[in-house]
Amino acid sequence: MPINEQIAAALAGLGVLAQCDHNISSLTTYKVGGRAAIFVRAETMQDLLLVARVVCETGVPMIPLGRGSNVLVSDHGFAGLILQLGEVAQQILLPRAEVRDEMQDGVAVACRVTAGSAVALPVLARRTAAVGIRGFEWAVGVPGSVGGAIRMNAGGHGSDISESLVSAQVLDFRTGEISTVLTPEFGLRFRASDIDDQQLIISGTLSLTYGSPQESLQMIDEIVRWRRENQPGGQNAGSVFVNPVPGEITAGQLIDRCGLRGFRIGSAEVSIKHANFIQADVGGSAQDIVTLMRHIQRVVGDTSGYELRSEIRLIGFEKES
Repeated sequence: MPINEQIAAALAGLGVLAQCDHNISSLTTYKVGGRAAIFVRAETMQDLLLVARVVCETGVPMIPLGRGSNVLVSDHGFAGLILQLGEVAQQILLPRAEVRDEMQDGVAVACRVTAGSAVALPVLARRTAAVGIRGFEWAVGVPGSVGGAIRMNAGGHGSDISESLVSAQVLDFRTGEISTVLTPEFGLRFRASDIDDQQLIISGTLSLTYGSPQESLQMIDEIVRWRRENQPGGQNAGSVFVNPVPGEITAGQLIDRCGLRGFRIGSAEVSIKHANFIQADVGGSAQDIVTLMRHIQRVVGDTSGYELRSEIRLIGFEKES
């Protein structure tokens, strides 16, 4: 990938922390797409603050990457910096183990859980359930990270992260400052928020409740079973489009009604198992996926009048693609 002045300056400022012309496709669940001009995995707070300073000084485009479960990288790659958090954002802080009642005066007892933004949602769901903390079981089937879940208000099975999120630690790349931001300031809504690429989630604090480990683990088993029975595995990024009328009309239903289940463009195919999933062939093309997405949007719009909004973050694509 060509190195422009911004990228050259950023590489110089980051030193050994930066990896040049790095393959990003392997860090996404689609496993297709191109390379990033710069890739950094920040393991320490010192690493993270250095990245913030360099981004601020050079103006190099920067995109945070979690577990890559809802992103698609262009075949041409990304002419900027992709930042992924490592050990600095992997911690899980649970309440101290002690004897406590599940209910007080008929009300479930609340507790606080803090998790780093790089923590996988299924891991946090199982960790909390195992110690008798309930309210996060829904996340066991979502293959993303805590930070990504906050940014897009991820959810499923009748809940989402806005139901329990109290606050998050945020690094603002415009100022280099870290602050605690309360949930209302994020503008969380159905599968969206007001968080931008200059605001990096470092950790989130959740308000959950004490309960029965057995009940929570049973709920988790039921969610996992349902997902295996109703959603495909393989190379995909989960639901491609946001449900246009949550709780009433799903994107999958609209796509199905148009007869697009199994429809293929090149190396991308609408899943036979779930019409709101697009499967990518091994060694396939990111452009094929985007072209299929646009085709689905046109057909559904012409047929039903609904404009489907993508849940997938497109990186390195021109707006018209």
